[in-house]
Amino acid sequence: MSSKVIFYALGQRFLEREADRPADAKQVVYYSLAIGHHIGVIDCFKPVLECPLEGFSAWIAHLPEGEAKRKLEGLGRFGEITIDASHIKMLGFALDGIRLQLSPEEMQWQDVLMRTLAAIEAEPAMYLMVRRRDG
Repeated sequence: MSSKVIFYALGQRFLEREADRPADAKQVVYYSLAIGHHIGVIDCFKPVLECPLEGFSAWIAHLPEGEAKRKLEGLGRFGEITIDASHIKMLGFALDGIRLQLSPEEMQWQDVLMRTLAAIEAEPAMYLMVRRRDG
């Protein structure tokens, strides 16, 4: 079997126990969700994009040297990366610059990723977890 890359989007977050939710404290809940796992917040991810590792490598090889390429190449070094609101402009600009170089399959992947980046820009608490799955 071959390795693949899966992009998971944060689908929802919830507090581990309902008792952890203060009554009538919306700001506290949002703050709690922002600081995450330290207080029992569980993230639920859903896959939004899947591609073979070889295809992913060929796709990002089109990127010019720089932060965007380093970010995505981090998957090879660490086995997983996160993409959050702080990466949107950098990745969007770099990915948009390679559109004319992409194969039809790479273009489909990129379109999904660009739509997901736009969703993150609209809801900054959302993020992507990108993982390499071997086998």
